[in-house]
Amino acid sequence: MNKVRMGIVGIGNMGSSHSKNIAAGKIPDMTLAAVCDINPARLEWAKKELPEGTAKFSDAETMMKSGLVDAVIVATPHYLHPPLVEMALANHLHVISEKPAGVYTKQVREMNEAAAKSDKIFAVMFNQRTNCLYRKMKEIVGSGEMGAVKRTNWIITDWYRPQCYYDSGSWRATWAGEGGGVLLNQCPHNLDLWQWICGMPQKVQAFCHNGKWHDIEVEDDVTAYVEYPNGATGVFITTTADAPGTNRFEVTLEGGKLVCENGKLLRYQLNVNEREFCRTCKQAFGAPKATCTEVQTDGKSEQHIGVLKAFAGAILRGEPLIASGTEGINSLMISNAMHLSSWLGKPVTLPIDEDLFWSELQKRIATSKRKKEGKSVVADLRGSFHDVGKGGEKA
Repeated sequence: MNKVRMGIVGIGNMGSSHSKNIAAGKIPDMTLAAVCDINPARLEWAKKELPEGTAKFSDAETMMKSGLVDAVIVATPHYLHPPLVEMALANHLHVISEKPAGVYTKQVREMNEAAAKSDKIFAVMFNQRTNCLYRKMKEIVGSGEMGAVKRTNWIITDWYRPQCYYDSGSWRATWAGEGGGVLLNQCPHNLDLWQWICGMPQKVQAFCHNGKWHDIEVEDDVTAYVEYPNGATGVFITTTADAPGTNRFEVTLEGGKLVCENGKLLRYQLNVNEREFCRTCKQAFGAPKATCTEVQTDGKSEQHIGVLKAFAGAILRGEPLIASGTEGINSLMISNAMHLSSWLGKPVTLPIDEDLFWSELQKRIATSKRKKEGKSVVADLRGSFHDVGKGGEKA
């Protein structure tokens, strides 16, 4: 195999973007072989906008069995990610899933178990891991050169969305169609980076406000508090209603702090470890001195193209992925914990009770206002799905 023949399941906003990037030759080790969508209008778009030799399918399984593709990208509504990934693996195809990995961890765990039994490459589209600022944060925190993490804070409120965004699809912002709001749609990247850089929390207390600022049934405003195994604490705040919004990620460590904001990474380095200073200082109002510098990076941030390049490299040459597909469960575990804590009105520990989460989610699906409109991707009580073999767009 000289190049990976790619197929894309779902050619909404993300799928169409991937298809255009591949067709334009931005991923040298890939060719666009086929696309699939249940929406005839999207297939018409593909006929006009994609290369003439690109095969078009209205059924995902037919595309996967066609012999035309070596790998697929799953870019459908969230509930369909795990079953379509499993379908691809069962058809001996490499597969990359758009974020999030799924809606609930029990389903994603089953997907990961299927991936573990396969010899095919499985990746997840965590393109923000290619961002030079976040890579440098992970390098510094992981090296231990600034000591242990004491506190994390991420205010990520620059996800503004007007009402028309939520009105653009019957599945959008519903428990039945999407499975959640800002945590599941906008924030998977932030939650992934948070745990990738700082580690997984062990306790979560969250307050998720459903339809606080929009006419929707899922959360559009969230404040969460977490505790880490080493005693560190953290706060995560997000919404789709703040204008102007803020994106400030701050990690306080024993040796100072890192602040990522406005496209810069600042390092506040203490002249002595705070824990040591606290024990040895003899002045009642003494404080360690800090020096602030802007951290230099390699400036690279290849985003989706970088993830796809790495995916092709893994298939062709055994090179490392940006993010293994099995890692997708971590950020989802955090968002599930935030939902469950808010629903129960109390803190929850990780890993969460997955059966309890599923039960609570089912209560919300049962009263979902728009679940009978459009193409249903609603899980039934047995965990099976409607239209799994077809694959619709993700916008």
